Amino acid sequence: MDLAAHRDEVFHLELGEPGFPTPQHIQEAATRAMKEGFTKYTPNAGLLSLRKSILRKVREDNRIDAQLEQIAVTPGSVFALASALMAVAEPGDEVLIPDPGWPNYNMQAIVLGFRPVFYPLRQESGFRPMVEEIEPLLGSRTRAIVINTPSNPTGAVYPEETIEELLDLAVRHDIFLISDETYEKIVFDGSHSSPATLDPDGRVIAIYGFSKTYAMTGWRVAYYVAPREIAPQMNKLIEPFVSCASSVSQKAAEAALSGSQACVTEMVQAYRQRRDLVVDMLRAEGFEFFKPEGAFYLMVRIDKTGMDSYSFAKEVVQNTGAAVAPGTTFGPSAGPYVRLSFCAKSEEIEEGLKRFCRFYREKCRL
Repeated sequence: MDLAAHRDEVFHLELGEPGFPTPQHIQEAATRAMKEGFTKYTPNAGLLSLRKSILRKVREDNRIDAQLEQIAVTPGSVFALASALMAVAEPGDEVLIPDPGWPNYNMQAIVLGFRPVFYPLRQESGFRPMVEEIEPLLGSRTRAIVINTPSNPTGAVYPEETIEELLDLAVRHDIFLISDETYEKIVFDGSHSSPATLDPDGRVIAIYGFSKTYAMTGWRVAYYVAPREIAPQMNKLIEPFVSCASSVSQKAAEAALSGSQACVTEMVQAYRQRRDLVVDMLRAEGFEFFKPEGAFYLMVRIDKTGMDSYSFAKEVVQNTGAAVAPGTTFGPSAGPYVRLSFCAKSEEIEEGLKRFCRFYREKCRL
């Protein structure tokens, strides 16, 4: 990103930033909130009106039999994740995180004094977690498994049978399942399954956000649904670290949930078209990649160039202006890959990909 910032012409295929403005009715709700004086602190767990809206949403959309006291609003899903980890583990405990996976999982575990243990997600298995590969990694100090579906960076969407197997594993070993469902609405193939729907005895902490679904990344507002015995501990952590989420952002989030969802449908349809554009172009060039089922990322192999992914990503932006994310960002196993994002406008994606492909061909010929 630093290298891209120093270029006049850049084609952004590296950012997970929705390529749309926040829908107008959400912006207008925020403006009204400011004029009506919603510029003060809120309760730690969030505005009651928003939490009630979230309760309706998780009951109707996610089919989670939750109660109001299990829900709290946070300034972004990043803090929701951190509070979940702090509530279930102590320094020195182990937390299983996906490889490839969002790098913040690893960073948070290290900062909080936990030992991150990577579990593999393999392309030949559709980048889905395989219980038989995860179970041998569990130890006496394992406290939780973090899962992410739809996935950043792979775009995999876990089917319900995979979710059931993971829950069964968590029950057998008496550990928690922390489920990052930030991209829950951005699904192209299959359907999203929320583990908390099937939770047998209160061991799933589900994390949701507004950033990706409603193009609200800068508003910094998200929420979690936690088991009854864990939610009070997570709620207590809000005060010493963040006090509360932005009051204006909370009113905007309320409008997002209560208003028309046509904006979400339109954005997802656009992402699907952009996904198909990227897939068609890469297939025509003979790349090896995984076709994403959700989110807005694609993992493509570049190891035939003989370059590591960091060097490749650095050189491709310096030489062509096409910015991509190196696979090593996302875990030890992702070295042969770079991640392409298809958030940008179709014209930018197409031109960026042309330059990416041209650079790749040149490196393969050397």
